[in-house]
Amino acid sequence: MNKRRARGFTLIEVLVALAIVAITLGAGIKAAGSLSYNAERLTDASLAQWCADNQLISLKLSHPGLSIGDSDFVCEQLGRSYKGKLVVRPTPNINFRRVDAAMFTEGGQPILTVSTVLPR
Repeated sequence: MNKRRARGFTLIEVLVALAIVAITLGAGIKAAGSLSYNAERLTDASLAQWCADNQLISLKLSHPGLSIGDSDFVCEQLGRSYKGKLVVRPTPNINFRRVDAAMFTEGGQPILTVSTVLPR
């Protein structure tokens, strides 16, 4: 009697292969999500940097009498809106002031802070 042996994969082999594919796809989706988040964060940081720099350069060019205190401002860059806060503090030399421009998302999440020293 000639017995024919069936050829192919067993159920266990198929399940192991499916598990490996599922884990690989899950890792790929997570990596793609991280790349997307990092790209968004880099865009926000770049645009917020431009806003802070523009505000500080505006102060340098206008030469106002920098009084100590805090003030808020809003900046638009490439269709995005950012909240900013200027913080003016004294320095050991009375002829200069330290100015910090802190930038936040519309939701209030901090993005970055740029600092400089300006003449009084």
